[in-house]
Amino acid sequence: MSQKLVSAETVDSRSLVQAHLAEPAVHQYSEEELELWRERIKRLLKEQNAVLVAHYYTDPLIQALAEETGGCVSDSLEMARFGAEHQADTLVVAGVKFMGETAKILTPNKRVLMPTLEATCSLDLGCPPEEFATFCDQHPDRTVVVYANTSAAVKARADWVVTSSIALDVVDHLDANGEKILWAPDKHLGSYVQRETGADVLLWNGSCIVHEEFKAKGVEDLKALYPDAVVLVHPESPAAVVELADVVGSTSQIINAAKTRPEKRFIVATDQGIFYKMQQQCPDKELIIAPTAGAGATCRSCANCPWMAMNSLENLCGVLERGDNEILVDPELGRRAMMPLQRMLDFRKPLD
Repeated sequence: MSQKLVSAETVDSRSLVQAHLAEPAVHQYSEEELELWRERIKRLLKEQNAVLVAHYYTDPLIQALAEETGGCVSDSLEMARFGAEHQADTLVVAGVKFMGETAKILTPNKRVLMPTLEATCSLDLGCPPEEFATFCDQHPDRTVVVYANTSAAVKARADWVVTSSIALDVVDHLDANGEKILWAPDKHLGSYVQRETGADVLLWNGSCIVHEEFKAKGVEDLKALYPDAVVLVHPESPAAVVELADVVGSTSQIINAAKTRPEKRFIVATDQGIFYKMQQQCPDKELIIAPTAGAGATCRSCANCPWMAMNSLENLCGVLERGDNEILVDPELGRRAMMPLQRMLDFRKPLD
């Protein structure tokens, strides 16, 4: 059923700014409740020789707990590398399902749990393995490069897996070797890579429901209000938004830009969950979330991934107590998916 939504272009600029300056949505607890959840989870992690790995887009309370317990808060590439190198018997992955699958593929000998198995990703959902395999079969002359935000089955069909932090470098490398690219699933990131590298790229038609809602008009309005602000944009955003950016980059690259640039004010076009780490590393800087389509009750995403928001202290504690929500990947599928994942990890090492 269609809905009538107010677009960013029709909202008064200052009203739109106010609607999007709110802190990221978090689960609410009293101080006593929060301390109880934290202590229970810390005890369970220790008892089970488990480590918590959390994405930048999850609840700040989970990110803080991961840091406090010796875990990791990072982007999907570093989450995968951290889990593979850590000595824990159990990895608890707070994020979305493809991240848990990637952790299991890289460490098949470890138990991998997730607070909820319902947390998925629009890019993963929008790239069904059977349809993608048919698409690849129709273009056998192309090197298949898939974004990390895909299922294990899609990764298994690929030649390379990339994250947004290394997509440009990998495709530039392949293009220099004369290879034509079949890219999936994010059309916006793929288009950005195509424009920047000049490579021959055939795109799958997928998108992120959060980043696709950032609007150029809204960013322009914010920039008019704050002309001194630096615009930081994730390349999953539409081209019109990317064109307005001072810095285009992955979550880690966005955080690093805010940390290292001398300016004091930043307009940020990615999920609001990133503000926890950005504010931690840049306490003296002002961060403003870029507007998405609509405002208030009509907002389509409000720069928050609804699946990332499914991770909570309650279900994190519950999965450790019950031992369910385990991520399992067929061994043969995992073996095939490991090959393009290993290429990704090996490609990055010389750049570290």
